[in-house]
Amino acid sequence: QVHVVESGGGLVQAGGSLRLSCAASGRTFSRYAMGWFRQAPGKEREFVAAISWSGERTFCVDSVKGRFTISRDHAKNTVYLQMNSLKPEDTAVYYCAAVIALDPGRLKTRISEYDYWGQGTQVTVSS
Repeated sequence: QVHVVESGGGLVQAGGSLRLSCAASGRTFSRYAMGWFRQAPGKEREFVAAISWSGERTFCVDSVKGRFTISRDHAKNTVYLQMNSLKPEDTAVYYCAAVIALDPGRLKTRISEYDYWGQGTQVTVSS
């Protein structure tokens, strides 16, 4: 069982930055592939970024490539999403998700692939 808790959301002006954190509990955190998703008002939840449990492989959706970076710190059981050059269209509730992975390099990009979810943190980007 893994519990994940997001933090770091807030209100920021367009062009600004935020760093989201996802703190996870569980002794086998290092064996979990992790991902970030977001859901804007009136829209479906969508994939944003993923990182393998080894941390060696990452992937971001095209709309955030070059602006967002996902990373993880095994010692702190934490995954981060560094968000730069934020745009109003990035406004959403951001969710962290976890799933155990047998392959250290495996990335998970679909909602259905994840077993554990946080409650979300609100990110609002003003124009």
